[in-house]
Amino acid sequence: MKRAQIPSVEEPVGLLRQDGKRPDGTTILPWSSGNPLAWDVTVPDTYADAHVSKTVMETGAAASLATTNKTNKYSQLSATHIFTPVANETAGTWHHQAVELVQELERRATIITGDSRETTYLFQQLSLAVQTGNAVSFQNTFTAGYIACCNELFTFLKFNI
Repeated sequence: MKRAQIPSVEEPVGLLRQDGKRPDGTTILPWSSGNPLAWDVTVPDTYADAHVSKTVMETGAAASLATTNKTNKYSQLSATHIFTPVANETAGTWHHQAVELVQELERRATIITGDSRETTYLFQQLSLAVQTGNAVSFQNTFTAGYIACCNELFTFLKFNI
């Protein structure tokens, strides 16, 4: 949003639901049709037990389910905002609504910066963020003893090969 010079607010206080949850952000100015944009990001695990039976059959099934859930969760916003769920699976599959939003942000950033490579930068940054999150999640599945053993093995191989 900043690169495209679109004023926005993270976790806007005024958009609380009855359960205290709020979207991840909203634009301050109208996005289209006179309404501001609100969005909420989710990164469902492609390989989670709850998703794997569907994701092996259909690419993006977890992202589609997450998008539906987010849309239902924030359905009351449709009266005042354009709500866009942003779903990107841990295996890298993006829901089409997320792709469309990122492409629009890139288009607007390109107009501001004049750099045609803006269309690549944002997808790269977001993909790297998901990969980093995956690495952290993966690393946290190991016990401290296993990590220490791997570090010792790596050190041995590094100096002896």
